[in-house]
Amino acid sequence: MPYSALIIGANSTIAVAIADQLMSAKVYDELILVTRAPIASTNLRVHSNVSSFECDYSEASIERIASKLTFKNPSIRLFICNGTLHGDQYFPEKKAEELIEEAMMSLFKANTVVPSLWLKHLLPVISKLTEAKIMLFSARVGSIKDNELGGWYSYRASKAALNMMIKTFSVEYNRRVTQSKLISFHPGMTDTPLSKPFQSRASYTLFTPEFVAKRALNIIESAHCDGKASYVDWDNKSIDW
Repeated sequence: MPYSALIIGANSTIAVAIADQLMSAKVYDELILVTRAPIASTNLRVHSNVSSFECDYSEASIERIASKLTFKNPSIRLFICNGTLHGDQYFPEKKAEELIEEAMMSLFKANTVVPSLWLKHLLPVISKLTEAKIMLFSARVGSIKDNELGGWYSYRASKAALNMMIKTFSVEYNRRVTQSKLISFHPGMTDTPLSKPFQSRASYTLFTPEFVAKRALNIIESAHCDGKASYVDWDNKSIDW
């Protein structure tokens, strides 16, 4: 059955790959993209079933866009792809002395606050639908139980906080949406600008964005709307919260 698809943070590498695969599969009725800057992909810009909004990710901007959204279908697939690992002036911390307040606040805003505000302001719209499957991009290092190596203080904490928000939102979405499912997704080491500084010394397999997009779509499509949050990796294997 056709569904509406909404991708937030749609200029990111994996998000573009998800959009491309959605268009190829032709299983959706409409595709809505939210980006900070104009859509980068020429293919997405010219497609007749694609609409877009630009957002500076302030709460006022998020609320404004959410209030404008209407969906053609009673079922939606939502991908919230916002997040960051490093910036021009900061890098993941290797030791406690490297913690910087400004960097911490920046990571928490991008990785925790912005996705949470989307869940907040989209809820009144989504509550009118009968089915909502929602995937948010998290990371395995957000697992408190799995943290045996330390380091990466701010990134770990911001993703752990995101995971808590996802679990908490899942309770309310379950009450207010007929069928809902929230998924905290770990894409693995993917060939994107976010991972570039770490690719040469990583011991993990480096995935293509197309591979991760395919896995993400398979996971969200096969997920059962049980009203609970799941925390899974690219192989759909559960991760300890």
